[in-house]
Amino acid sequence: MRCFKIFIAVAGCALVLGCGSKPKKIPMMKDADVIHNNIDQLTQVIIYDVFSPPVASRIYGYTSLAAYEAIRYSNPGYNSITAQLRGFGKPPEPKAGVKYNYTLAATSAFFAVAHKVTFSIDSLKKYEAKVYAMYKDNMDDSTYARSMAFGEKIGNYILKRAAVDNYPQTRGKPRFLGNDNPGNWHPTPPDYLDGVEFCWGTMHTFAVDTSTMFPLPPPPAFSEDKNSEYLRQTMEVYNQSKNITPEQKTIAKFWDDNPFVIEHNGHMMFANKKITPGGHWIGITAIACKQTHADVVKTAQAYALTSIALFDAFICGWQVKYETNYIRPVTIINDKIDHDWLPMLQTPPFPEYPSGHSDISGASAVVLTHLFGDNFAYQDTSDLRYIGMQRHFDSFLKAADETSISRFYGGIHFLNSVNQGAVQGKQVGEYIWKKLKLKN
Repeated sequence: MRCFKIFIAVAGCALVLGCGSKPKKIPMMKDADVIHNNIDQLTQVIIYDVFSPPVASRIYGYTSLAAYEAIRYSNPGYNSITAQLRGFGKPPEPKAGVKYNYTLAATSAFFAVAHKVTFSIDSLKKYEAKVYAMYKDNMDDSTYARSMAFGEKIGNYILKRAAVDNYPQTRGKPRFLGNDNPGNWHPTPPDYLDGVEFCWGTMHTFAVDTSTMFPLPPPPAFSEDKNSEYLRQTMEVYNQSKNITPEQKTIAKFWDDNPFVIEHNGHMMFANKKITPGGHWIGITAIACKQTHADVVKTAQAYALTSIALFDAFICGWQVKYETNYIRPVTIINDKIDHDWLPMLQTPPFPEYPSGHSDISGASAVVLTHLFGDNFAYQDTSDLRYIGMQRHFDSFLKAADETSISRFYGGIHFLNSVNQGAVQGKQVGEYIWKKLKLKN
């Protein structure tokens, strides 16, 4: 009985102490870290859902613009970006004289869009719940509700434009299988998949006027003459593959960025997932922001500008791809030189000219150079968690040049195509930078 009384006394003491103590608040993350984490969470969903590189650029574009248009109100010196782009109109404004948390609003806007442009939203919602719980725990109910509502308003504004960009209008399109005309693209080994996003050149661009604004010269014309440029460039790819150096192999593997590589082992097939080419440059953007300790608005702006460059460069490059419908090296090499030859990298399923990775890398590198400087040295760890590789670069443009040549080393592009893709991409990037007035 005495023991029981002691237990009651101790329990009662604990109850009193428990009732009197306040639960600890969830610690707040830094504002810029919230933006970074949101983007990273989106990247994981893009990988999981296996979106093609062009479609991934659209997802990054709309979500990043939504975040920026909300967060910019925390610093009146920053201008609206969407008001200067095609088809968006004037963005919503917050009510004067009341309090907002604009990082929360940016998160609300970001995920309002992400829910509509991705598939696996359950994983996004689990992440969001933790972020929103942090804000709920650290602010009054009215500010929380007001900030969330403003973010949703921005998100709906962004989605209104996304509904008419020709993406929804081109879903359910027929398969593109190319043709057997000499010099034209048709599905490539080992899986002979149909052409990806053959309508992408008809998408409504963000900043550039049209997908044909930066035309490229036609690639070398088909010829069976052994001395022709057409067969010369083919032998160039073949000979490069036979004499590739260890460093060139490393470069090709580092920049592969094929989001869905189908591996073959006897009768077994399995797929490896990793970041898209655009996702790689979004990762580089994150590195630049963190390395320079960019504040939350500059961080959101950098993501938005890189995403605009990716989106518009993909559209311009894809317009040329399906207009020229150019053959891949593996097809002509198998036909004319070596029936059993396969490139080091798996050939992606769409026409060859120009190199899309060269295009979007050139555009992204130009924008990032303007934002962070010409000789910006960094360690590229964007792909570390996916392929266990990292590389050092002395500038964004040098990284873009290496990206471009990697496609030639990997055997999936002719040298002329990587060079022309880089030219177009850099033109897109410069145009975007000159067009947009970013600050007052």
